[in-house]
Amino acid sequence: MAVLKEGSRPPWVGLAAAVWVQVAAGNAYTFPLYSSALKSVLGFSQQQLTIIGVANDIGENVGILPGIACNKFPPWVILLVGVCLSFFGYGVLWLAVSQTLLSLPYWVLWLALVIATNSSAWMGTAVLVTNMRNFPLSRGTVAGILKGYVGLSGAVFTEIFAMVLNNSASELLLFLALGIPIICLAKMYFIRACTPASGEDSSEHVHFLFTQAASLLLAVYLLTTTILKNTLSLSSPISYILAGVMVIFLMSPLAIPLKMTLFPSRHKRSGNLDGSSDNLTEEVSSSQTTSLLTPISSEADLGSFHEGEDVSEVDLLLAEGEGAVKKKRKPRRGEDFKFREAVVKADFWLLWVVYFLGVGSGVTVLNNLAQIGVALGVNDTTILLSLFSFSNFLGRLGAGVVSEHFVRSKTIPRTFWMMVTQIIMIVTFLLYASALSGTLYAATALLGICFGVQFGVMIPTASELFGLKHFGIIFNFMQLGNPIGALLFSGLLAGYVYDTEAGKQQGPHCLGASCFRLTFLVLAGVCAFGAFLSMILTIRIRPVYQMLYAAGSFRVAQDSDH
Repeated sequence: MAVLKEGSRPPWVGLAAAVWVQVAAGNAYTFPLYSSALKSVLGFSQQQLTIIGVANDIGENVGILPGIACNKFPPWVILLVGVCLSFFGYGVLWLAVSQTLLSLPYWVLWLALVIATNSSAWMGTAVLVTNMRNFPLSRGTVAGILKGYVGLSGAVFTEIFAMVLNNSASELLLFLALGIPIICLAKMYFIRACTPASGEDSSEHVHFLFTQAASLLLAVYLLTTTILKNTLSLSSPISYILAGVMVIFLMSPLAIPLKMTLFPSRHKRSGNLDGSSDNLTEEVSSSQTTSLLTPISSEADLGSFHEGEDVSEVDLLLAEGEGAVKKKRKPRRGEDFKFREAVVKADFWLLWVVYFLGVGSGVTVLNNLAQIGVALGVNDTTILLSLFSFSNFLGRLGAGVVSEHFVRSKTIPRTFWMMVTQIIMIVTFLLYASALSGTLYAATALLGICFGVQFGVMIPTASELFGLKHFGIIFNFMQLGNPIGALLFSGLLAGYVYDTEAGKQQGPHCLGASCFRLTFLVLAGVCAFGAFLSMILTIRIRPVYQMLYAAGSFRVAQDSDH
């Protein structure tokens, strides 16, 4: 693999292509758009539809297989699997909703949705792992950008559904079955691993700022056009024009490699800076092709993080010098862990539980937002859903920007922001429970931001604590907190409370603050526990961040022989 110098275009072309794939990977967010058609056309009960919704969450978040595969196969293979899953899964659902095939068994449709949304895990893993490795010194920023576009994908598909497909569920499913594979096949070639350049390019920060600004403008545009579509009667030509402008916004990250082509930088770095701790090696020997990053410093830099060893370090070094033994030790936080090595660490499970509590409580509101709005007197919940989507995007993007700034300037661990946002979530759930007039939209916006931060922080934190070499499987295991949280807090808790209150009102629907009040109070307690655990985790890993970011930018920890 050739080493890319500063200003090389392939990583930026790959990032621009990844934006499209990440939007496609957000296809699981389209479930609310066609769920009513599943219920009416196929005659499902509400309970059957809820179980179908669980299939949607399971497929989207169970990514252990792509996590393993991303270390064994190139990105295009992972994307190709996602293409096939999307085509066959959504294809079966389209055949059922369009009534091309009649009387498909319920279990076939359930399995088809698991397969369809599991394409998200394969596509997301391929682009996220590849780009995190291509930009290892800016992993927080990259994670924020890519997960931000996933957060916007629901709004993108809603725009297509309303502006182009005339709110037709069958046409949407056909678009998902054919459009997602076409997008991924078109971008597949550009998403590839590139050996990072040595050091940080001075223009890289500006490029990231441009990409973040472009995504923010897209988010504002999508929110504005959604409100316009719901308040005005737009003609078909205007709708198509608005959708076309959205496509232009999605293409905007390509301006970076285009600018590099038309206006190549004349600045050349003379070599590595003396004493710089954030430079990667410029040469990759054949014996190191399996390692993503090359070790950089002596063992003294990590001495304070060494775990107890049976043999004294002096004796071990002497034996190594004489060739008697080959050094072999367990990895330390900040180095590359195998999954089986990471899973026995306390910090691994602390991060998992904190993420599970934050995301699980947030997804409970997301899955029930339409019912919450109706219960509190909001008949048209479209704007409420768009507000959550927009705020979710801001949280994901902002988590990368803010955590990256403070981790470089103050060596504050990223998990500090999980603690802060989960404290805010306590207040948000209490606002929901109070049902005070005028607080619904404010609470939804706050919750959306805090929900997005959990994603934007967990991803780079996992890569910094346990390395990028096996990041795919570690990250996807962390994501299991999402469907488990949805099952426990949404499927069991919120569903039970809602049905109980609806039974008291002797009707199929529940109206009033009591429908979800107990759920919100329990979720506030859940977030209080999550904030406490995130505080413990932040204190535990602060020394790791002081080592990794001691020079004001990321330094690559010593790779262990394991």
